[in-house]
Amino acid sequence: MFAPLPHAPGRRVVGLFLLCAGVNAQAAGFLEDSSAKVEARNVYFNRDFRDGYSSSSQGASKREEWAQGFILNVQSGYTQGPVGFGVDALGMVGFKLDSSPADSNSGLLPSSGHDPRHSADQYAKMGLAAKVKVSSTVLKYGSMMPDVPLLKYNDGRLLPTMFHGAMLTSEEVRDLKFTLARLDKYTARDSTDRQDIRVHCKNKRYACDIEADHFDLAGLDYRFNDRVSAQYQVAKLENIYRQHFLGLVASQPLAVGSLSADLRVIKSDDIGNARAGDIDHRAFSGMLGYSLGGHKVSAGWQRMYGESAMPYLDGSNPYLVNYAQVNDFAAAQERSWQLRYDYDFKALGVPGLTFFTRYINGDHIKVPGSTAEGKEWERDTEFKYQVQSGTFKDVSVRLRNSTYRSNYEKWARDMDETRVIVSYNFSIF
Repeated sequence: MFAPLPHAPGRRVVGLFLLCAGVNAQAAGFLEDSSAKVEARNVYFNRDFRDGYSSSSQGASKREEWAQGFILNVQSGYTQGPVGFGVDALGMVGFKLDSSPADSNSGLLPSSGHDPRHSADQYAKMGLAAKVKVSSTVLKYGSMMPDVPLLKYNDGRLLPTMFHGAMLTSEEVRDLKFTLARLDKYTARDSTDRQDIRVHCKNKRYACDIEADHFDLAGLDYRFNDRVSAQYQVAKLENIYRQHFLGLVASQPLAVGSLSADLRVIKSDDIGNARAGDIDHRAFSGMLGYSLGGHKVSAGWQRMYGESAMPYLDGSNPYLVNYAQVNDFAAAQERSWQLRYDYDFKALGVPGLTFFTRYINGDHIKVPGSTAEGKEWERDTEFKYQVQSGTFKDVSVRLRNSTYRSNYEKWARDMDETRVIVSYNFSIF
């Protein structure tokens, strides 16, 4: 009938070439928009307890360790087309530089396993996340470091906390962002193992073994204009608590200087089987600031209502204006106020050098098992310098000092704390 065309092999070659070109085009966005960054972080941590307990149930009188960490964050772009695919990776490793059994358990390093008093010489953790993008909507599944009001990952030691699950963010409508998440595991800052998600047990407010199957979150962020934005979120830790958040952030330039405001409301109740017991809590907090030149003066106020302390996830930071270096001032019925001063030495011709100090005072605390009123205060100071040029450009050195005192040492120990953090961020590609 018909003989094969003489150029059929050439057609196959052309077809194969077009297929490869299509694959390369798909990969172009995936590779070209990728990035890989590393943070080298050196941390010295010294927490000296001032309650006089050295060998009692309160534990050792001191925590002092020094460690070096590296944090790799790789983010791919997306393949081209109406549906884009990508993958992100987090890799973290920590090395012990100095530690002794008497002063371990600072949160920088995990225990070695055979003896909880000995810190591991090194530890590592990693996580992968697949992601899909359609228009301005992204679905991510795997390991991540969420940073939203009702779930802010903790980064207060050598390596940050990682959470595991799924998160969807959508910005299809201008100035409006929608967030939806379900998380079921987390890897603590000083751990390598994934654990079931659970409620935080600070100062024995809740038992440390109250775990949940998953944590759900949904939220809306809306930007009214360049000066005013608002957020609403609702979250649920299965069979433990439900939480609502409403926040407003605003700024206003003045003829001389500028004003800023940050207002937050959080309401928490127990749900389902109430595995952590009855939860009845409401938190109102706000911060007002005035900036002029390199100066900024701020005043904060925070009030807790209800019969219980504020619940939040282990491995996360509570979204409160008086959450500080040591304490969160979120005990049952606590009321607290804050005064803060920031200064940027760029105004004096020293760019890269900044300073802040704050004082927070809390009282009216409902102390478990006591009719006495609990009181506490914290004072924090920080100097930070980031090298602006030369061989060591972008290396930063941070000195943080804190003093904390309370009158209910059975639940909260007095302490003096110093942290020295040297970090360097650089891009691989």
